[in-house]
Amino acid sequence: MLTQRRAAVLPALTLLVLAATGCATIDQAIPDGDAKPPASAAPSAGQAVTSDGMNYVPLAEAIARLTVVPEHVGGYNRHAFKHWNAGLIPDDGCNTRAEVLIAEAVKPPTIGEGCKLTGGEWLSYYDNVTVNDPAKLDIDHMVPLEEAWSSGAYAWSPGRREAYANDLAETRSLVAVTAKTNRSKGKRDPAEWLPPAPGALCTYLEDWTTVKLRWSLTADQAEHDTLVRLARDCPDSTVTYELAP
Repeated sequence: MLTQRRAAVLPALTLLVLAATGCATIDQAIPDGDAKPPASAAPSAGQAVTSDGMNYVPLAEAIARLTVVPEHVGGYNRHAFKHWNAGLIPDDGCNTRAEVLIAEAVKPPTIGEGCKLTGGEWLSYYDNVTVNDPAKLDIDHMVPLEEAWSSGAYAWSPGRREAYANDLAETRSLVAVTAKTNRSKGKRDPAEWLPPAPGALCTYLEDWTTVKLRWSLTADQAEHDTLVRLARDCPDSTVTYELAP
């Protein structure tokens, strides 16, 4: 299983305040985040524990919680999901894309005027590639916008679709990856595409399932069956999720 986890968003965005009035360099490494509970808090197989609104569920059980129905067909328009918006700190000059890049940097970038990012280093976990130029990274919606649309978002309000497209409260929702892998993935679900890096599978299944459950999105039969099959190779994986407001 991939052990490199993306940095937690909120601690990194706190540091953004230092840069809001001009150019600044973050001198302190942003601590790694992990959406999983500590080992002592992890549930045993077959159990689900709810604490303060958070659900800790073994991956196989989390997949079983997905509602399986055929996908909604037609009507998708990318512009129905407004992004990127002003992010978690509206007055810092950084939009959602920039805030994800700052939060996920393994070597913090310099934040310049207009939230221009220079320097820094990122690890694209889909293909295990290190990137030094933020322009070469895409911010992937873990569950692509078109997939979300066909899985339930077609019935949402514009405001809820905007919240989904800019979900910084859940670190698994948005991920900085190489443009090549993001565009290879496109709108496809795990029955049609998986990250190429050895060791990325379990993290990807956890991320995908977390986002689907968080936003009460459905799964089609092929997607569900693929998740069930692949999860057998990830017996120790645990999904942690909180329902989106």
